[in-house]
Amino acid sequence: MMKKPIVIFFIIFSVITIAVFYQLLKVDKTLKIYNPSDINPRLVDESIRFQKKNHKTLDFELVNQNGKIITQEDYKNKIYIADFFFTSCQSICIPMAYNMGELQSFYKNDDDILFLSHSVMPKMDSISVLRKYADKKGVIDRKWNVTTGDKKQIYDLARKSYFVVTDEGSGDENDFIHTENFVLVDKERRLRGFMTEQKPKKWKN
Repeated sequence: MMKKPIVIFFIIFSVITIAVFYQLLKVDKTLKIYNPSDINPRLVDESIRFQKKNHKTLDFELVNQNGKIITQEDYKNKIYIADFFFTSCQSICIPMAYNMGELQSFYKNDDDILFLSHSVMPKMDSISVLRKYADKKGVIDRKWNVTTGDKKQIYDLARKSYFVVTDEGSGDENDFIHTENFVLVDKERRLRGFMTEQKPKKWKN
């Protein structure tokens, strides 16, 4: 079914991002399926912290670099990597965008694999700003959506969907999401792996 593509994607992503991590050659044939109870509780919204099974990414409605509304339906039956960024970031977002670009290039002809970036500063990252950023980063529109949207929704995705940020705010005007994590999502909207750009030695277990 989808086991072979997801394992291959996992291996290639790690190779590109961290050169060659030899231990990847020894991983099990399938990847772990992550639920909230498997994750550091500081990264998980308290409302679902003890959920042990059946976690899937939340429905969403965002706007991409072309002003197009993007929802979970655009990722239906796809494997994808998700991350969070902002266009004016001069630190961790730079290597993160580079690595996403490398993956995009490697998988540009594979229709099963897509990419999704969420701006954590939606007021500043307007559609025109995202378009300029996408052009600068070499984004292929059919492969990679660079998105903005309601800040509360983006915050909920980080805390209730992908589990990538320890900030305990509610997504209001004073909250700021910033995370170096990539998340691997399978065709059934399940979490299959996490990688942190600042600690590029391995995927988190």
